Amino acid sequence: MSAPAPKSPAPTLGGWSLAAWLLGAGVAFYLLFLLITVVLRLIPEPIGSRADLFVQGARTTLYLTVISGVIGLAVGLLSGLMRTSASGWVRAPAGVFIWLVRGTPLLVQILFVYNALPPLLQLIGINIQLNEFWSAVVALSLNVGAYNAEVIRAGIQAIPRGQGEASRSLGLSGAQTMTSIVLPQALRVVVPPLVNNLVALLKDSSLASAIALVELTLAGQRVSSETFQPIPVLTTIAGVYLALTTVLTLFTDQLERRIKIAGR
Repeated sequence: MSAPAPKSPAPTLGGWSLAAWLLGAGVAFYLLFLLITVVLRLIPEPIGSRADLFVQGARTTLYLTVISGVIGLAVGLLSGLMRTSASGWVRAPAGVFIWLVRGTPLLVQILFVYNALPPLLQLIGINIQLNEFWSAVVALSLNVGAYNAEVIRAGIQAIPRGQGEASRSLGLSGAQTMTSIVLPQALRVVVPPLVNNLVALLKDSSLASAIALVELTLAGQRVSSETFQPIPVLTTIAGVYLALTTVLTLFTDQLERRIKIAGR
């Protein structure tokens, strides 16, 4: 019985459409920070006079999320592809990486990268000094990358095996089959959980306060320690996080809808 013919690759967002989405997200967050600044300055003490500190912390949180999210997506794609390899030598390193990252707390990973990774690298002749921001980026990228890897692996395995067999019978190589047939179809499957991982990453970035990175949480902690008024400070922190996750969710939901429409 002959293998079924491969389906046409699922259409994806065009370059201009993706650029418009990114531009819209950038403008939305720019306006959001302006709004947050105005609102916080109108709030009574101890918030009003320290509004800029909260806004700067929120910007650091967003930068941390975006950079770690992009790197984590690349790490997850590479690890997910390795996990689906037919070679055990290729699968094993990815499996060990995912096992280590998913089996240890994110806080421990951040502390390890900041305190232990540079000395360990020096033992093999690599002299790299990571500041608080880039230490957090490395730890968060590896963490979200491990979870993204499992999402991508599941999405690839959800595509019927007959699609790959039919593609190879038409003369496509394994790499061409993966990039032209399997991955475009898997995209529609994996986007929602990848989006959830990104939103979770924004909130998990608060753990970077453990290495004295002045993001939103640590900015609030410093105000609370200075004023001894934790209730208004923690309420403000929660409100700013809620605003950030709301705008991020609105745009990621829009991205999901566009990909679903493009895949019909």
